[in-house]
Amino acid sequence: MRVQESPEGLRGGAQRQPLVVDLEDDLAGNIFSGDRIVVNGILKSYQRSTPQAGKSTYFDLFHKGLSVEMEDQEFEEIEIAPEEERLILEMSRDPEIYEQVKKSIAPSIFGYDDVKEALGLQLVSGFEKKLPDGARIRGDIHILLVGDPGIAKSQLLRYMTKISPRGIYTSGKSTTSAGLTATAVKDELGDGRWTIEAGALVLADKGIAAVDELDKMDNEDKSALHEAMEQQTISVAKAGVMATLKSRCSLLAAANPKLGRFDKYEPIAPQINMTPALMSRFDLIFVLTDDPDTKRDSQIAEHILKSNFAGELATQIAWNPQISQEDVDNAMTVIQPAIDPELLRKYVAYARKSIFPTLTNEAKEHFMKYYVGLRTQGQDSNKPVPVTARQLEALIRLGEASARLRLSDNVTLADAKRVVKILEACLRKVGVDPETGFLDADIIASGTSKSTRDRTKSVIDIIRDVSREQQGQAPRDAVLDRAEELGIDRAKAEEIIDRMRRDGGIFEPRPGMLKLLES
Repeated sequence: MRVQESPEGLRGGAQRQPLVVDLEDDLAGNIFSGDRIVVNGILKSYQRSTPQAGKSTYFDLFHKGLSVEMEDQEFEEIEIAPEEERLILEMSRDPEIYEQVKKSIAPSIFGYDDVKEALGLQLVSGFEKKLPDGARIRGDIHILLVGDPGIAKSQLLRYMTKISPRGIYTSGKSTTSAGLTATAVKDELGDGRWTIEAGALVLADKGIAAVDELDKMDNEDKSALHEAMEQQTISVAKAGVMATLKSRCSLLAAANPKLGRFDKYEPIAPQINMTPALMSRFDLIFVLTDDPDTKRDSQIAEHILKSNFAGELATQIAWNPQISQEDVDNAMTVIQPAIDPELLRKYVAYARKSIFPTLTNEAKEHFMKYYVGLRTQGQDSNKPVPVTARQLEALIRLGEASARLRLSDNVTLADAKRVVKILEACLRKVGVDPETGFLDADIIASGTSKSTRDRTKSVIDIIRDVSREQQGQAPRDAVLDRAEELGIDRAKAEEIIDRMRRDGGIFEPRPGMLKLLES
């Protein structure tokens, strides 16, 4: 088999170095792609040779394995010294720990407090629960950032993989489904058999997988994320090799709107180039817009200028004697993280290894009240269903993460209120029907609001009625006229007809005439 260095041990874009390991007898057949192992053995070499040229002057290294240890505990490779553990416990008692973590995430990027707070929760996430019937409930939090170009989404993703104990960054523009999940490769050093090589989601197991420009990926490649996000496994059946790989990671993705920028006069959800099946798997969807605002623009400009000035001083100090270290330190305060990145990595690793909080009765009651209260609003047949059970599960994961971030064994009422506020802010941005002002879970789950669905049903009924009156075919103008009589805007009725033609619900047997496919 072939082993590689763990990605979290590398920095600065270094490539993971592979090594061939020879395992025999009972050691063979128990290890799968993506497993984290420690192999004990002897380093050996063998001389290359070919039938034509004979022995070569090149020697290849391989590892003769004598024993294999599986890394069962998370982040065993991250060593936390006793004094560091004392510092971590002291930090957790700070009432401002949430603010400190928020200020430690991409400090060179101004603002986005709500996004950074959510990213702080994603670092620790909830934890996986295994039920007696064999079912499992995921604990990892998935976050999607959708926004206008040039608002630092990519920088946020890169910084998260830097401070996460285990993080993988990839760009959707140059990534295929095989690169995300797994691919079959021919073993050139063995007997030519096919082996499975792990992709980004498998390598990020128990960490964060950051996928930039998710909207640029083909829909077929995006569909590979469905199983990985919900079941947190990747089933592979390629080249005669069948395997199930683990991908227990949090997905942090970034995407741009379909037309480059958001149109603030149109609903947000349809402008996101993503299938409803994929969107509904994200626990939080943040919509980031670049709207002109004099006060905020001044603050951003000041922050950017100070950040660049600090970088200039840090560069010039090596050859300019007029610049002192004190000048550099003073300039750097504006972009200095509140917690050192290396210490934050160890803090997160400690939380994920040691803290498994439970919901208090107060937290349960608050979640129940919020969820049932919203669902009650949808009992009226004329109103949409505001939220689904997926949002309740997201609240539980976020609540566990909130408790973990302060190293607490209990999810308190304060944790519950904090995460409800975060989820509510996301839903109000992307899950509201702009025509009615009500929360509508179907906007994310199916891509269509209840008001649009009702309007589509009315247009179908009109086409059916007019077809009966006109010997099986409905004149387009007659359908639009009757839709206007029922209070449906003519432009929206035309939009529905065009969409149904694209989807195959209706067709035009001749120009200007409509016919339902069912009739």
